[in-house]
Amino acid sequence: MGVPDCVGVVVHPSRDIERPLDRLRGWAEDRGVSVIQVPVPGQQRSVAEPGDASRCDLLVSIGGDGTMLAAIRAAIAVDRPVLGVTCGSLGLLTTVTADDLHAALDRFSADDWIPRRVPGLTVARDDGPDLLAVNDVCAVRDGIGQLRVTSRVDGLLFTRLAGDGCVVSTALGSSAYGLAAGGPLLMPDADAYVLTPLATHGGSRQPLVIAASSQLVLEISAGVGGARLEVDGQVVASDPKVLTIGLRPAVATLVGFADQEALLAALRRRQIITDSPRVVADQRLLP
Repeated sequence: MGVPDCVGVVVHPSRDIERPLDRLRGWAEDRGVSVIQVPVPGQQRSVAEPGDASRCDLLVSIGGDGTMLAAIRAAIAVDRPVLGVTCGSLGLLTTVTADDLHAALDRFSADDWIPRRVPGLTVARDDGPDLLAVNDVCAVRDGIGQLRVTSRVDGLLFTRLAGDGCVVSTALGSSAYGLAAGGPLLMPDADAYVLTPLATHGGSRQPLVIAASSQLVLEISAGVGGARLEVDGQVVASDPKVLTIGLRPAVATLVGFADQEALLAALRRRQIITDSPRVVADQRLLP
């Protein structure tokens, strides 16, 4: 590709981002590259001239996973790659630190990078336009009372649950809300997605790993408090009724590098995954 003509930036709305932003500006100025700010929903912070993502050869996210998801969603419509710069967070989607940003941009310019194609979840509704999620889709109670959720895979009944709701995650998103709710972790290249129940009122609440080719249908009935539908952590609708969910391959491209930290190593370093207390105690007793 060579040195990009224009780089778009998406930034965290409140976190201190001056150091990575200054490094991006300095790199771009030295190489005659334009930097614009790509507008995303809910973003009021201004750090550069606003511009459309279609003008950019690369989008750079500066923040955590939420900022990265906003950048990915902006990039999907125009098929641009996204480089994530971590900014003091526990994010798993970001690739480099501020100290590594110059080198990462040089490597991108020299085509020394790996396009990491990630899938998304298509969500068809009976009461609204279709949606697309990169991380997860969540149906959750919005007040008192329970949600009743009936799930079917390719027409076959899986479970009927009463409780807080459920979350459906891509492999990318399985390390986020789904993992926190007790769901399985999918490796990044897993050709599947996962349904994880949230807290339930009795009964079984096993998560289910679903083949990429299969279709999941959720029928939802809310209690007196109502329900909300969240896509990638953002509330998009109230009182969803029927959701038809499938996996759509390669919706976005993330900038990766051959020597970057592996997912399992990152989860352990951040202590999202930890060893059994018995094992830790045994290790401490070793000479």
